[in-house]
Order: sequence, then structure tokens, then C-alpha cells
Amino acid sequence: MKAQVLHSYDPDLTAAQWVTSDTVTDPKIARSDEVIVRIGGAGVCRTDLHIIEGIWRPHMDPDGNSLLPLIMGHENAGWVEDVGAEVEGFRKGDPVIVHPKITGGTCLACRRGHDMHGEGKFPGLDSNGGYAEALLTSHRNLVKLPRTLAPKDVAPYSDAGLTAYRAAKKAAQTLLPGQRVVVIGAGGLGHIGVQVLRAMCAAEIIVVDQAEAALQLAGEGGADHLVKADGGEVEAVKGLCDGVGAEAVIDFVGEKGTTKKGLDMTRPMGSYYIVGYGEDIQIPSVDMIITERNIIGNLVGTWAELTELMALADRGLVELATRHYRLDQANDALRDLHHGKIKGRAVLVP
Repeated sequence: MKAQVLHSYDPDLTAAQWVTSDTVTDPKIARSDEVIVRIGGAGVCRTDLHIIEGIWRPHMDPDGNSLLPLIMGHENAGWVEDVGAEVEGFRKGDPVIVHPKITGGTCLACRRGHDMHGEGKFPGLDSNGGYAEALLTSHRNLVKLPRTLAPKDVAPYSDAGLTAYRAAKKAAQTLLPGQRVVVIGAGGLGHIGVQVLRAMCAAEIIVVDQAEAALQLAGEGGADHLVKADGGEVEAVKGLCDGVGAEAVIDFVGEKGTTKKGLDMTRPMGSYYIVGYGEDIQIPSVDMIITERNIIGNLVGTWAELTELMALADRGLVELATRHYRLDQANDALRDLHHGKIKGRAVLVP
């Protein structure tokens, strides 16, 4: 099959191309619970750029280049192509979206429903993923798609959408009418988070971004207030929040100073949800004690939450802005993402 393959890391992201078009061995079912999915769409995520940079090497490839060559792609949807002998409920041709973490289902984390913390593989990060014509996964990872949703239009929901949903769901469960929530960054994840918040709570939604296009997208998704990140965003947000900040702040950026600004936008006893990453969070312990603010991390989401997100999408309560590229245009998609040229999410379509 055809695949786009990463052969070497590029810490400065200056190489002429990052992945190459290779012919690789077709995936084959080796276990009775495995499934082969014919890829209908593979999301291109900023995490893929971080993989290329080598940011994930200490976690996924501590020995250096032993993980390479690697087929990236952890946001996948498509159609069932083949199933193992013990797989029930799925047959060839079923449209599915794939939860990104493969686990056996019997570890304690899995039994408690925390799939993303279970023991197992994460295709696209530590094993071959969906920048290809087919993907090997487990039947436990599949969520059937309603006929209203096409794989190429929903693939990024399996990570970007799921991550945004999990963070927004956590915040929504604590927010009351009359309270406020700030979303920092309304790009690929943030525009989904805004829609989830609109669907799940009655709090006022304030969106902060430096790009006019992202702010426009957030407004279309249901934001109540749009704030330009021009250096005065903390004061602008506080001005909308009685001078003391919001009850919840969801930071989809997590770098270039947003962590400090996000905490400054969070009122006492409020919660700061960190989703994006790239810099350290620094706050004096005495400030944490005096204000009783919470800092809450967010990692992907559970299989059940992916099912919930598909229910929202099926009802039209969340819509994903996508730009499609052919599989052989993977470098173009990665480059456009790196340079901020994509509205919403990029998707490779074999």
C-alpha cells in the first residue's frame, strides 16, 4: 500500500520535505480482536509537527532513531476492511472513526474507562498510523459512524475533536448560567471546543485569538465575545468578567505566554484547563494557595467521549472546518499547518 513515511527528525522544521511517499507492506491481522480499516481520512495535527521536531522522542523514542521509519497519523476514520475471528458487531464496509489509543481493556485504567491512560500502543506516535491507505487497530477502538457523517469530514474528531470535547465537557459540568468561560485559541481544536461549550452549558463564552479568521470562526461557532490577542487581552477579558476573571479558562495554545495570561484571566476558585503545550507553567505556590485556583491537564479522551462527540456531530451541534489534501500532498498539508494557513483542520484523503 502507499504511505507517507517519516525517516528522520527535523528539530528546526527547515527540511524541504518531512515525509516521503513509500510503498509499504499491507497491514495483516495477527490477533483475533484486530481490525483493518481502509482510511477515508487522516487528520494532520500539530502533534505531527512536534513528532517531526523530535519533541516526543524522549517519550516515544528514547533510544534515538529506533522508532523510525514511522507512518504518522493518529486521527483516523474510514471503513472496515477486514476483521479478526472474534470481532463482533462490525463487518466490511462499515464506516467508523478510530479512537487513537489501542489498549487491551483489562488494565485498571481501562476498566475505569480511562482508555487514554491504559497500557498499549498509540498508532501514529509509537507505531504506524493513518498516513496510509489502511490501518491496523482493535475492535475496541472503533465507533460506528452514522450515515450523516463521512470519514474524510470527521477524522480529526478522533484526537483534536476528542481532546477539545473532553476539556470543554469538564468545564461545562462546573459552569452555571451567568458565569463565564474563556477559550484561548480558536484554531483546529478551539473552534470545536467553542461549539461543545455552546451545546453543553449556558455560560458566556469569551474567545481570545490573534487571528481575525480564527475569531470569525469562533463567532460562527457560538462565542459571545471575541477578544483580539494584541497584548491587552488580559485586561479586556477581565473587563468582561467583573474585573476578576472567568470561572473557567481553556488554553488550547499553551505556549508563547498564554499560560501566564490564562492564569491571570482565571478568577479565584476558578479552573485553568491546559490543552496546548510548549512552555512551562510557572506560578508561585503562595498564589495558588491564596486564590485556590485549579490547574487541570487534559489528554485526548475516552472511547465513551468519542461516542458522545459523534452524537453531537450527528445532530449538527458541532461542525468541523476541514481542508482536504491528497495523501501524496502530506508535505503540503504539514507545511500549511506549520505556517498557519489552515482554517480548522487539514485531512489527508487517500
